[in-house]
Amino acid sequence: MTFALETATHPEGLRRVAIDPVSRVEGHGKVTLLLDDNNVVQQARLHIVEFRGFEKFIEGRPYWEVPVMVQRLCGICPVSHHLAAAKAFDRIVGGYPVPASADRVRRLMHYGQMLQSHALHFFHLSSPDLLFGFDSAVAQRNIVGVAKAHPEVAKQGILLRKFGQEVIRITAGKRVHGTGAVPGGVNKLVTAEERDLLKRQMPQIRAWAHDAVNIAKQLHAQNPALYNGFASFRSNMLSLVRADGAMELYDGVLRVRDDHGRILADQVSDQNYLDLIEEEVRSWSYMKFPHLKSLGRERGWYRVGPLARVQNCDFIHTPLAEAERQAFVAWGQGDLVHASLAYHWARMIEMLHAVEVIAELLDDPALLSGDMVRSGTRQRSGVGMIEAPRGTLIHDYDVGDDDLVTRCNLIVSTTHNNQAMNEAVRSVARDYLSGHELTEGLLNHIEVAIRAYDPCLSCATHALGQMPLDVTLLGPDGAVLDRVQKASDGALNRQISSAMGLDG
Repeated sequence: MTFALETATHPEGLRRVAIDPVSRVEGHGKVTLLLDDNNVVQQARLHIVEFRGFEKFIEGRPYWEVPVMVQRLCGICPVSHHLAAAKAFDRIVGGYPVPASADRVRRLMHYGQMLQSHALHFFHLSSPDLLFGFDSAVAQRNIVGVAKAHPEVAKQGILLRKFGQEVIRITAGKRVHGTGAVPGGVNKLVTAEERDLLKRQMPQIRAWAHDAVNIAKQLHAQNPALYNGFASFRSNMLSLVRADGAMELYDGVLRVRDDHGRILADQVSDQNYLDLIEEEVRSWSYMKFPHLKSLGRERGWYRVGPLARVQNCDFIHTPLAEAERQAFVAWGQGDLVHASLAYHWARMIEMLHAVEVIAELLDDPALLSGDMVRSGTRQRSGVGMIEAPRGTLIHDYDVGDDDLVTRCNLIVSTTHNNQAMNEAVRSVARDYLSGHELTEGLLNHIEVAIRAYDPCLSCATHALGQMPLDVTLLGPDGAVLDRVQKASDGALNRQISSAMGLDG
């Protein structure tokens, strides 16, 4: 395998470009680039510059509080943290597996979460770049511009997310930060009236989800060179799969493929994830760098999320999504698809799958009646793992005899993708920024690459709209050679030194 892993730390004679902050993502992050005398990018890093400390302040709390507490990590995917924590404490209270009714309600909650989050990211945060172009006018490149130019697309995105949020409300009690899952089960079932309310909407929701896949697929077909080459690099891929190899987003076993599609590890229990991966801390980022123990830090990093899941599984058990998965796989012509922008296509296939699973669950009588909670022999530790919208999410806890949490380890989806996002930044910087004058459109190319991974840098809420951007290019002596400031309305203000020697 050939991976591009940056190794330079602070090499002499290189100029530094800083993009601070990165816009249209949640959390605080910046990008730094080091350029040589020919303006060729030699190093690219995505820095996560905030520290939240959830793993520490969970310690000392009663374990039954944690499934509600940890979902405050995120306002867009709180259900994923809520369920991952609940699954971990299922083990600790001896309630694994939970009763069938609890399992169905949790799954319905989870697939509603997948639907609403994928719809939000694709239609609200990424479609402006994809529909209008990375260099399009800032005034147009936003959700308002999409609503004006493509009103039906915007409408579908809004209503798909609304339906997903309604599924969450019915199963969790609230659209955001609900309390439906408890250690060993759930605290409510679905009523017949609630089920029928959702079922009446299913034909339209299914049609819109299928349309969304077609939009993503057509974007690839219209510009295959861009969608194959932009931020494209080889990597390992990790996800949960069902025991028979099918896509599994709620439960399952870990599988890893190498960059050519060969299976490196399979049928690994979520309880044994530390036998497979380890985390590395680097001085320039608060986000850790996981990698496969067997391959080490340089060759063992991997990608998670839709791009990995669609290719890591052997099949999708729902027919519409499986047909679309086959078309996606065929795009690779016998190889794995490695382009970062392909995340969007894979994400819409997963959204269609989520809609199909929701339809299946609404026909399951266990949603309406049955045992809600199970408990058994008390354990001291437990791991909960789930496929969140952005990728594999791990919650790992130890609990003392006094019922207080003594240790907490969280590996969120964006953390798994940390090295991949750094590689994407480096790839785009080299292909599009090297040797060129800095413009808003070129800067947006870097952000497009990062946004493809739908990162939640603080694992909190998405940030909509424009954020200010300040990029400064410094010479070896620290003198400012080039500086571009982008205001919140997209206006550029630049200060260029003649020493830069760039005429555009």
